Amino acid sequence: MQKYVIGACALAVVSLGAQAQSSLTVYGVADAGLLLERGGDSGSVQKIGSGMASSSRLGFKGKEDLGGGTVLTFILENGYSIDTGAAKQNGALFGRQALLCLSGKAGALSIGQQYTPFYKTLNNVADPFSTGMAGNAQNVFNDTTRVSNTVEYITPRMAGFQADVQYGLGEAAGDSAKNRYVSASGSYEQGPLTLELAHQRKEDALASAHSRNTMLVARYRFGDVTGHAAHARNRDVAGRESHDTLLGFTAQLSGSNKLFASLIEHRDQEAARQNARQAAVGLSHGLSRRTDLYAAYGHIRNSNGAVFHVGTAADSGSGTTGVNLGVRHVF
Repeated sequence: MQKYVIGACALAVVSLGAQAQSSLTVYGVADAGLLLERGGDSGSVQKIGSGMASSSRLGFKGKEDLGGGTVLTFILENGYSIDTGAAKQNGALFGRQALLCLSGKAGALSIGQQYTPFYKTLNNVADPFSTGMAGNAQNVFNDTTRVSNTVEYITPRMAGFQADVQYGLGEAAGDSAKNRYVSASGSYEQGPLTLELAHQRKEDALASAHSRNTMLVARYRFGDVTGHAAHARNRDVAGRESHDTLLGFTAQLSGSNKLFASLIEHRDQEAARQNARQAAVGLSHGLSRRTDLYAAYGHIRNSNGAVFHVGTAADSGSGTTGVNLGVRHVF
């Protein structure tokens, strides 16, 4: 479901005006339900959750046809909590996305606050839960979702291949390396098979150390069942290394019912061996093309002091077990 609302230039823009060359669309997601958490340091939690399957948002998309196959697109997207009405992303007006994009036969070039290629690979291809509900792969995998002050170029898809390169300016006076962010992905699609390799690197505030993540992803469709697999190698700013592995599936059941499940293994490569394993299962039932009911269960077993939590699309979570019951409407 998140694929309807995630992607800068890949989204279609539906015109609300009379002119064919330009358009403006108001879109969004309203997602809320009951969230139960167990195993947290402060005890069990029962609350109304917002954005459990897909983060609640309100966005504006506009485009202008500049001729010759070139299109200018802008996206301004705000995140909010439907249970309180408060803004997400630390109160930023358009903290989810804020960008301009020029696209044409040569590809797409965009600038602004954008989703990272690494995140898009995890969300769109690797994770059966599309980084939502209690099975969100970002409970364990790196959770860098978006970066400010970025320039991104996406090539056209040729013979099944496509590349996505993003550069984030640290904007620190006197040293362009401070807080610098670089990410790229390359993908191949042919029939039911999708393969994707993604990498990201971020310098710290002093440019004295950096974190990096490299992930290889495969997805294959077997009729109504889609298999997902991913493996990531990680190194944080302190030099600690770890590996993350995901196996999962999505199954289209009778009618508008969909089942998804995943198993994620986190292997700490340091002497402490702070390993973790997440198992999750979810079910959605479509009430219409835009509205669905969903339920999900996720559990993480931490070892040797690991502190991973079961979260959702919009909440990092506080416990090691999570249960979601909710409704999502995409408009």
